[in-house]
Amino acid sequence: MSGKKKIHSKTKSKLHPRNPLRKRYDFKELVSSCPELSPFVIKNDYGDLSINFFDPEAIKMLNTALLKHFYKLDFWEIPPQYLCPPIPGRADYIHHIADLLSTSNDGEIPTGEKVKCLDIGVGANCVYPIIGNKTYSWKFVGSDIDPKSVDAANKIIDSNPSLKNQIEVRFQKNKKFIFNGIIQEGEYFELTICNPPFHSSAEEAEKGTRRKLKNLTSKKEKENILNFGGKSNELWTKGGERKFIKNMIRESKNFATSVKWFSTLVSKQSNLNAIYDALKNINATKVKTIPMGQGQKTSRIVAWTFR
Repeated sequence: MSGKKKIHSKTKSKLHPRNPLRKRYDFKELVSSCPELSPFVIKNDYGDLSINFFDPEAIKMLNTALLKHFYKLDFWEIPPQYLCPPIPGRADYIHHIADLLSTSNDGEIPTGEKVKCLDIGVGANCVYPIIGNKTYSWKFVGSDIDPKSVDAANKIIDSNPSLKNQIEVRFQKNKKFIFNGIIQEGEYFELTICNPPFHSSAEEAEKGTRRKLKNLTSKKEKENILNFGGKSNELWTKGGERKFIKNMIRESKNFATSVKWFSTLVSKQSNLNAIYDALKNINATKVKTIPMGQGQKTSRIVAWTFR
C-alpha cells in the first residue's frame, strides 16, 4: 500500500556546493547513461523512483551509473564483496580538499597535471582518483596492501582511455608502512588523502553492520548484509581508525619535504583529541579540521602540513 507522497528537498544541503551529486538522483537520466541500472529501479512506498538500498548488486549498479553519468567513465567494475563506496561522500572529500589547496594558491583551486595526489588505500574501486582526475585533472598515485585491489583498480584504469597516464596504482608490500615504499626518492605530492579502516576488529565491524541495519529497518536482521561491501583490510585494522591515523601521522614526519598537505578522513569524533596530540608531538606547522556531512552522518577531514 502506498504511503502519503513524501516531499523531498531538491538538494542534499550538507554536501559541498560544487558536488554534482548534491541534487536528488534523476533515475531516468541515470538509466539513459547506464541502461544496466534499469532492472534495479523500482517505485518506493511514496511512488518515487528508487532502488533497493539493501541489495548489494543494486548499490553497485547505482555507483556504476553515477560514475558513467557524472564522471564519463566507460567501465567500472569491482570484485564481489569488495567495498562499493557511497560516491557523494567520496566526491565531497575531493571538493573540500580542493578548497584547502586554494588557500595557498591565491584563492584559486589548482588544476591540471601539476597537482599530484596520493590516495592511501585506493581500494579495488579507485573512486577517489577517478573523481579527482575527472573534476580537477589532477594526477594520482594510489596505494594498497591487497594485490586483488591493485589488479581491479588497474583494470578500471586500463579500460578507460581517459584515465591512462593519469592514475598509477602501487602495491604496498610491507603492511607496517604507509608512505615508506610508496613515495619514491625525489617524488613530490601536493596532498595525500586517506579513508582509513574504521573498525578495530571483524567483530566490531559486524556489530556496526547490525546497528546500521537496525536503524534502517527498525528491526533485527537475521543475516548481516553489507550493502556497500568491504573486505577485512577495507573495514577494520588492529587498533582501528585511531591507531591507523596515529601511525600515519608519525610516519608523515619522515616525508615532510615530499608532501605539502597530508590528510585523512576521521569518522569518530572521539578520536580527534588523540589525533591532535599526535600532530602536536611531530610539530606539524598547521592543522586544519574540515567538517563534512551526508544525510544524518557527520565526519571530518583532518589535514596537516610541515610547510
